[in-house]
Parts: sequence; C-alpha cells; structure tokens
Amino acid sequence: MAKKTNNKSFFTTVKETFQNVVNFFKGQNVQFVIGILFAAITIFLCSSFISFFSIGGNDQTIIDGVTSVAGESVSNTSGKSGAVVADFLINQCFGWATLLLLPLLALVALRLMRLFEFKLGRWFVYAFFSIIWFSLLFSFVFGDLLAASFVSPGGLHGDFLKKLLLDNIGVVGLLLVLVVSLLLFMIYVSRNTITWLKNLLTPRKATEEELARREQNLVINEEDIAVEPVNENDIEAETELVVEVTENDVEDDEEFNDLDIDEDVKEPVAVNAEDADEDIAEQFDRISQRNNIAETVQGDAVESMEVEEAAGDEDMGGKMFRPINPKDELSYYKPPTIDLLDEYEQTVHSIDKEEQAANANKIVEVLKNFGIEISSIKATVGPTITLYEITPAPGIRISKIRNLEDDIAMSLSALCIRIVAPIPGKGAIGVEVPNTHKQIVPMASLLNSRKYKETDMALPLALGKTISNEVYMVDMAKMPHLLVAGATGMGKSVGLNAIITSLLYKMHPAYLKFVMVDPKMVELSLYSVLEKHFLAKLEGEDEPIITDVNRVVRTLKSLCVEMDNRYKLLQMASVRSVKEYNEKFINKELLPTKGHRFMPYIVVIIDEYGDLMMTAGREVEQPIARIAQKARAVGIHMIIATQRPTTNIITGTIKANFPARMAFRVISVIDSRTILDRSGANQLQGRGDMLFLAGNDPVRVQCALVETKEVERVCAYIAKQQGYQTAYILPEPDESVDMSGEGSGMRGEISSDKLDPLFAEAARAVVLAQHGSTSLIQRKFNVGFNRAGRIMDQLCQTGIVGEQEGSKPRQVLCSDESDLEFRLKSLL
Repeated sequence: MAKKTNNKSFFTTVKETFQNVVNFFKGQNVQFVIGILFAAITIFLCSSFISFFSIGGNDQTIIDGVTSVAGESVSNTSGKSGAVVADFLINQCFGWATLLLLPLLALVALRLMRLFEFKLGRWFVYAFFSIIWFSLLFSFVFGDLLAASFVSPGGLHGDFLKKLLLDNIGVVGLLLVLVVSLLLFMIYVSRNTITWLKNLLTPRKATEEELARREQNLVINEEDIAVEPVNENDIEAETELVVEVTENDVEDDEEFNDLDIDEDVKEPVAVNAEDADEDIAEQFDRISQRNNIAETVQGDAVESMEVEEAAGDEDMGGKMFRPINPKDELSYYKPPTIDLLDEYEQTVHSIDKEEQAANANKIVEVLKNFGIEISSIKATVGPTITLYEITPAPGIRISKIRNLEDDIAMSLSALCIRIVAPIPGKGAIGVEVPNTHKQIVPMASLLNSRKYKETDMALPLALGKTISNEVYMVDMAKMPHLLVAGATGMGKSVGLNAIITSLLYKMHPAYLKFVMVDPKMVELSLYSVLEKHFLAKLEGEDEPIITDVNRVVRTLKSLCVEMDNRYKLLQMASVRSVKEYNEKFINKELLPTKGHRFMPYIVVIIDEYGDLMMTAGREVEQPIARIAQKARAVGIHMIIATQRPTTNIITGTIKANFPARMAFRVISVIDSRTILDRSGANQLQGRGDMLFLAGNDPVRVQCALVETKEVERVCAYIAKQQGYQTAYILPEPDESVDMSGEGSGMRGEISSDKLDPLFAEAARAVVLAQHGSTSLIQRKFNVGFNRAGRIMDQLCQTGIVGEQEGSKPRQVLCSDESDLEFRLKSLL
C-alpha cells in the first residue's frame, strides 16, 4: 500500500514539475528573452548566407576538411561556424530555398517579443512548403546548369526529389507535380483561388474598361436608350443596323445578365450580312432580341425611378438596395486586440485526489459525529473554491446540515465555508471550501474563449469563471439593470472595469454609448479618452466623465428626456423594442426625413451611488428609478455600484427596479441581505470572489482581473483611431419636470391650489425661527414626517428656503416677515 502511495506521489510530482516548466516558458518575460535569441540567430544566419554566396568558394576546401584541418581561417564574416552552417543548410539541405528560413525566424522573434501578432502554425506551414517546393524547382531548372558551382541550387533535398520523380514519372510528371502542388497550396492559403481559376478559364464577355464604365453609371435615364427600328429588308440589302445603349448599371438586371448576348450591345455596332458567320435569319433573331432587351431595360428604369421617389427602398428586380450601415462613419474602426491584456504569470497548484479525499472524509466524519449519514460525496475544483456535493441519506433534514457550518469549517481548518442547501437543479447539498492556492482569472482568457467570440448577446458581459471553471456571461440587455455592491477592496471597481472591457471588445462605437458618473473622480477617469468613440454627454460640457453632483442631476434628467423621445419614435414606428426599431431603420423602412434615427444602446455607470445619495438624495434617486422602470425597451441600461450596501442607500425603490445583483464580500449578514435578500455575501473570500444574482438563486463566480495598465492600453488603442466629431450629445434636460410626480414646477412657479393648507403658517414659523428643517414643522404643527417634508419642498420651490445641504438645516432666504408677506401675496 505504501509503495502504491509512493508511486502516486512520484507521478504527481513529475506532472507538477512538467506543468511548472511549461508555465515558466509561457511567461512573457521568458518569451521575450527567447525572442531576442531568435533575432540574434536570424542576424547570424543572414550574415553567414551573404558571405557564403559572395566568397563561399574560398572557404570550400576548409569546410570539406573541417574535422582534420586546425587553425585554418575562413573568409566568412560569421567565422568557421557560420561557414559550416551555411554550407550545411544550403548545399546539404534545401539550396537557395534555405533563404526563406530568415523571414520565418524573424517573424518568430517578433511574435515571441509581442511586437507582431499572427498565427505561428500557419506561417510554419507556408514557410516549409515554400522551402520544399522551391528546392525542387531550383534543382530541376538550374541543377544541371550550375553543376560545377560550389553552390547547389536545390541542395541535396532538391536533387534527391528531382531524381526520384524523373526516374518514376518523367519530366511531364515532375512539371505536373510542381503545378498541382502549387495550386493546392494556393487554395489552402486563400479560397478565392478557386474563383480566380474559374474566371481564368471562363471566356471573358466584357473588357475591363467596359466594366469600369458600368460601375460609374448607376442610373438609367429614359433618354439614354435609343433603339433604331430594323426590318429584314434592310439586312438583305446589306444595310447597317445601329443599336445604341448608354453605359449604365444594366448588369444589375437579372433578365439582362441571363441572356447570352455580345458585349457590343453597349456601343454602336455595324452588322453586315455579307461578312457574318451566321445566316440572315439568325442575325435577325439576335437583333430582335436586342430590341426587346433595350425596351425592357428602358421600362424597368422608369419604374425604378418612380419607386425610388416614393420610398427609396426597392429596385427594379424586386431586390433591396444596400441597407443602411451605422458603422459607415467609422468603417475603419477595429476593436482592441487580445494582446493588450496580460495573461498573468502564476504557478498552477492542482489539488490532487488525496487532498480532495482527505477533505471529503473530514466532512463525512463531522456529519457522522452528529448522526447524519451520507450516501455519496464528490468534489469540483474551481479557481477560488472547491465544491463538495453531498447527497444525504433518506430522511435527513437539510437544516441539520446547514447548522453545522462552523463545525465543518473547524474540521477543515478553513477561514470560512459556505453551505448551499440544496444546490439549484441538483438533489445534493454543496459545501464550498476555499482553496489554499487561489488562481487568478485573466480577462484575456474570457475574451479569447469560444463562448465569448461566438455569442449572439446584444450586450455581452464576460464576468469571470464559475466553480466548474466555465466562462460566466450575461446579457446586459436582458437584465436590464445591475446593482453592484461590496466592501472596500473586495473587487468592486475591478468588476466594473471587467464589464466595460467586455463591452469595448465586442461593440462598435455606433452601437454603444456610455454615460459615466464618478463622484470619486479617479476610478473612471481612464475612459475619458474615449469621448469621441463611446461616451455621451450634455452639449457644452467640457468633461465627458461626470463628477459634480449638479451635473449628475442634469444628466439623469436628460436621460429621462432621451427615454421619452425614444418611446415616441417607437410609437411612430409601431414597434416594441429598440432592437426591432433599429432593424426597421437599417432596412430603410423608417426614413430620417420623418425624424427617425438609429438608436445606440446607452449604458449608465455610477461608481459610488452612496455618495450621491448623501449629497443629492431624492434628486438622484427619482430619475434613476424612473429610468430603471421604463428605459429597458428603448435600450438604456443602468449599472450602479456602492460600497455602503445599507437600507438608506439601497432603498426599496432601487431594489425593486434592479433585479440583477453582483455582490462582492461584505462585512455583515445584514448588508448581504440588503443586496441579495439572503445571506452569503458575508462568507465570500474577497479579491474578486462574488455572488451574481439574476434569477432565483445566486451563482458563485471568480471575477476576471483587469488592472489599470490594461485599461490604459485598451483605451489608448481605441483613442488613436478615428472617432466622431464630438461625443454623443444628450438632449437638454427639462428642468420644469418634477420627478417626484407631485406636479410641482420650478421654483416660484407652483400653483396656489397645490399648496398645503398649512403652507402659510409653516412659512411664517420658519422665517421667524430662521431655521429651515422638517423637524421644526413637525413639532410646531403636529404633523407627520411625510407631510412636513412636502411642505418643506413647497417652501423650497417658492424660494422661501434654499436647497437641502445634507443633514444641515436649509438656508432661510426671506430675511423678515415683510419679505415673506410680499411673496405670499404673489402666491395666494
């Protein structure tokens, strides 16, 4: 038994050692050093080859006796080693084709140093085929001519292949091998080769000049088509028939293309019956056919112009014109490349079967000590935790296992564990145990995954990896709004960067705009360089990232106006969502002349929502709630993040309209219940460990890591490309709209019939006391907090008191009673 254990340990050690060696050579620094070595080898070989071809004949006697002659000097600039290597690769291997090794080695060096991105395997195939093919070609063409030279054109490889093929299939067979192999290689390189061959073997029906003239003329005018009538007598009398058709886009007409006619129908042509190869009857049929074609084209052109004036959508053959492409203005835009993101060097610490079995046995033992029998247990290893799925014996209550959480954690010597009872979709109970060695989840691994590349989500968010090491993705368009919360330093800002990065890599600037609110002024400032690509702002504002509270309120109100405008356009188009609307607009079913426009998605990101609630309160909460309630259908989505997940920050209104929650580790179980309506977030490990709730049960995910330097590289890559003239301009906010829904207007414009009956008395009490607070009105008039708050809002709107300043009393703007009475008379 001991021997078997030792064998297991030996194989495990060998496996881990091999894996560590592989990871060592995958490191960026190591690959950069190897790339420098390849570059040095390339320069050395280049020098050797140049000297070999220029003065290699002088060194040939030394090379032939290199093992027996000592102290001899060579003329090669790379020394004796360079001369020997050049002679071996050229004369003993592939001849002149060996020179193709130099660009291949140079490309490998650039790839390892991350200076050039390409598929290495494909280039190896290109290079080795070219070397073998040219070696045979040079040996066949120049081998006999340069037999006396010190350089072998095809090398031993080419000479061997030439002799083998000539002896078996002869010269014709060798030529066929060269041609067929070249064609097959060209087809492998590009599929257009087959099309090129077909066009090459097909008789041409039009000259290049005629095709160019066709492309220049896109409209057929009725006056451009003139058909001279022809009769059979004219042909018999050897008269000339002239058919004139102005160059136009008749190649787009299916009926015209399907007919097998001569290219001379485009220009005046003289047809003489005496010189024709066909008889007179056949010529008459062809001419009649041409007349019919011209009449058809003329009629179709007139019909096309009528349809174009009416709708501008359909053409003569029933086809559609080219649909509107929103990307046309930035047609050369390229999304960021994966190499801008880091892979992160890390040592792989795999949890072997013995450790898993030991932990499973400890869990079973603890449960058995409390009288709980287990029928089966299995483990699933993730990047941060290992999930042990327990199937209890029949008759065991789940609550008994859930209550043993601390006992199991003590037996495993774990900082904390989390029990999922039961696991959604499985008849088992999960015990999540933290790994001793946690793994980083690079953002590059998610964006390079097949799931992300092939997704059809409208707004794909690649968040991280699950316990089973699967890429976890959600669609922002279906959530439709996201609440992010977590204590300081638990990965909340990194999670926002991961969300933004996954959208930047997938979306074109024409399809997505961000509105970024950053009260802390440092978290989202990196994205300010994307102003002319992905950001939206109010007209006249200098900074695209919003940091001032007053600007936040105006921007949110502006988004409400944008939302209302979009709903009006949806109503005009008789559609229910922005996706259906944009499809109609792209297909030219909605005309810009009637006010329609393409609607990009707008994602609003608020980094520290708690700070806004402390400074602005209801002014911020009410427009956010309104957008969250209605804006999904028009493509406006919100992401708000806070490090203070308390009930006065995340109110019931916010929770009701933000069904998707992303919870990082929090301090207390109360904060966890505020975010997720259940415990669990307080038992996370931190550093990106999170619970994502988008349905009934949360999913544990290790969030992807995106560092600041990576974000800077991605933003710089996008910013250096051509952008729009300005940022996406939001409409001016309607300051007269009261978001509270009480019907109040702006300050000084509230109607008297909407004032509270105690308004005048409350105003006098506030002015006499020179102290504007809701509690004063409550005490003086014995009213509830809600009514006192409404009275205070009315005093603010009429200019008697100032705006709210956090917890401080409002400033009283009326200096004395006479000033107050003058204001009251104007109101009442």
